[in-house]
This record gives sequence, structure tokens and C-alpha cells, in this order.
Amino acid sequence: MRRKGYAPVVAALLAALATGCTGGSADGGATSEAKAGETAGPVAAPGKYRTLYEPCGAVERTMLRDLLPGAAQLPDEQQEKIFRGTAAVTYDTDRRVGCSWKADAPDASHNLRIDVERVVSYDLDVSDEQRALEVYTRKQDAAQLPAPTAGGQGGTGAPATVSPAPGAEPSPGTTAPSGATASGSPGSPGTPGTPEGLEPRVLDGLGDGAFLDDVLTRTGSTARHRTVSVVFRTSNVIVTVEYGEQPARVTQIPDSEELQEKARGLARKLAERFND
Repeated sequence: MRRKGYAPVVAALLAALATGCTGGSADGGATSEAKAGETAGPVAAPGKYRTLYEPCGAVERTMLRDLLPGAAQLPDEQQEKIFRGTAAVTYDTDRRVGCSWKADAPDASHNLRIDVERVVSYDLDVSDEQRALEVYTRKQDAAQLPAPTAGGQGGTGAPATVSPAPGAEPSPGTTAPSGATASGSPGSPGTPGTPEGLEPRVLDGLGDGAFLDDVLTRTGSTARHRTVSVVFRTSNVIVTVEYGEQPARVTQIPDSEELQEKARGLARKLAERFND
């Protein structure tokens, strides 16, 4: 009799436990899904570009010959070495790559550098493109471009009152510090900087935003060195082109117009590669 009474009780208890576990699991699953749905918000879109091209092979040989005229005077083997370029040392070629070239000639030396950076945002609320815009804006601010005119053209308006970088010779778009001449050093004869109309400025029609900087430097009595930089952003990638010239004669000043034209031409070619 005890066994007959005990069996139904055990069976009822097991059934109740099974029902409770099943119900608890369903409720728990529904609660977890609801919480996940409540905490998950919209995630910022990833960048348009996920990889970068190899910059040492991105410049056509004919363009390199024009940018580095000194190489044409060298034997073929040395020309090949110069045109091959030197790749920048980076730890992630999907995030940053670069290449540099240099050629010396009896009358002048030329150097070229390309830097390509793919910006990635680790903030789920900020897209890669938004973060790239922030990085680009900081670069443009650091260049201290002259104030634009009312028409929005940079480099042709009233001079901005900024101090030149150490060793830099102020252009007509900047105001030299009190007591300094146009050469950037007190008491020395004045020397021209960037010609009017070619001042550092914002560029139109290049990527999603671009600017040009032009810096003429001199150290002591050595030859002057001019570096033209073109920086542009396309989506989540920022490209910097630096093109410089240093004449052999201390009295000669590198031509802004020629250097700017060549640097801008190369920047346009690099921007086109992102549309391929």
C-alpha cells in the first residue's frame, strides 16, 4: 500500500518540476532577448575603404621622371633604384602605408613622399568617415592656412596673424613677428616667400576635402628648401603628398608655382585610384 501511494506523489512532483523548468527557460529566454533588444542600438557605418593600395607602385614612371629630374642623368641601374622608392615601415598595411623618393642633381635635389592612412573608429557611435574628418580637420588646423576671403577662397584674403614655423620664411599670407624680416630672422635681408595667389589654401575638386601648404625654409646660409604639401580626404582615407626642392645655389629660390602644380597633379592621380 505504501508503494502504491508513494508512486503517484513522486510522479506528480516530477511533472511539476518539469513544467516549472520548461516555463522558467521560456521566460528566461524571452527576458534575455528583450534586454538584448533594449541595449542594442544603431551601429555607425564602417568606412568605405577596407584596404589600401601599395604606394611605391602607385606613381607612374613617366610622372616620377618629371618629379625627379635628377634621376634622368644617372645610369639605368641607379634610376631603377630611385624610381622603385623606399616603402615606409608600418605595422599594419591595411591601416597605413607610405613611400618616399629622392634624386640629386648638380643644380638641385628633389624629394617626394606619399603617406596614406585609413582611419578606423573604435566608437560604435562614430563612423570611420566621421573620425577621418576629425583627423583631417586637425591636420588642416595645424597648417594654419591664411583666412579665406568672403568668397570662400583660401589664401587670397586678408593675411592671418600667425607665427611661421621655426626656420620657415613667411609668405604674403602670414604676418612676420615684430622685429623680423621676410626671411624669418631679425636683421637679415628680406627674401620672398610664397608668391601672391599661391599662398597655402583650401583646394576644391579633390576628394571630400583638401588643402595645400607651401613652406620655404632656410638654415643659416645654406640653400633654401621649399616643401609643398597636398592633403586630401576621401571617405575614411587621408592622403598626404609632400614634394620638395632644394637648389644647389644659395641664391636660388625654388619655384612655388611649378612645385604646387606637380604636387596637385600627383594628388589628383592618387585620388582617381580610389574610384577604380
